[in-house]
Amino acid sequence: MEKTERLTLVEAINLGLKEEMRRDKNVIILGEDVGVDGGVFRVTKGLIQEFGAERVVDTPLAEQGIVGASVGLAIYGKRPVCEIQFMGFLYLAYDHLKSHASALRLRSRGSFKVPMVLRAPYGGGIRALEHHSESMEMIYAHCPGLTVVIPSGPRKARALIKSAIRSEDPVLFFEPEAIYRAFREDVPVEEELFPIGKAEIIRPGKDLTIISYGSMLNRTKKVVEKMVKEKGYDPEVIDLITISPMDTQTIIESVKKTGRVVIVHEAPRSGGIAAEIIARINEFALEYLKVPVQRVTGWDTPVPFFAREEVYLPDPQRI
Repeated sequence: MEKTERLTLVEAINLGLKEEMRRDKNVIILGEDVGVDGGVFRVTKGLIQEFGAERVVDTPLAEQGIVGASVGLAIYGKRPVCEIQFMGFLYLAYDHLKSHASALRLRSRGSFKVPMVLRAPYGGGIRALEHHSESMEMIYAHCPGLTVVIPSGPRKARALIKSAIRSEDPVLFFEPEAIYRAFREDVPVEEELFPIGKAEIIRPGKDLTIISYGSMLNRTKKVVEKMVKEKGYDPEVIDLITISPMDTQTIIESVKKTGRVVIVHEAPRSGGIAAEIIARINEFALEYLKVPVQRVTGWDTPVPFFAREEVYLPDPQRI
């Protein structure tokens, strides 16, 4: 029988980081307050005590410097895992990601690679301040050469962070802050990896396809439980997991089976992940649709302060 331990999302990512740092001395952590304080959400808690200040580096408050240094470290053989305290602070470092991290392998014809991971909390639901609750993953998914992954729970988070660190290309690892400590999940004691670029059907069904990721997947699952119990519906639920490169095949095969699709995410509606999924369905499975695809998303506004936050986020009624 598989040995497991019950972990939160924070604990699972911490475990994955610790395991990879023990496995490979080139894995280093850097970011604001990641060392002595253990990170703003304590994801890196205890790492500096085990691995020392040369491998768990407290940096100045400078996102450009953190990401720029990570690009350079990766080129020269390290595997940096840098933390940006919130996704809303990442825009300052966009130039390094778009102009250098994403393009260097192609620009150098494979002579250089950038095996770095960038971790950042994202999304609403914690009653935070401005720039602390944004869900702008599509900005980075739009950049060829950047991999974007978002775990929906502790088990996947531990397996994904390990796969991300071992990737030869830059990976943006966005962590849904609303579920950092919302629930626990069985995580195997033995090593486990999850393939990047692969979605997962977490509930097979035949009536309709529901696609989501991150913290919204957990809201969606609760709605699905109610649909099954009270309405007798049989929905298929897909956890997207990797935003880019997207697992189009799993989506299309499900659409061909069900003919109905609902996509749920908290990012703004226009130009979001749902829009891209709809475009791919129209391209590869339009004739299988029985009705137009529906999307349940955040609104095309900045995320409001906490008094109006729940109005912005997709709720069970909208889903």
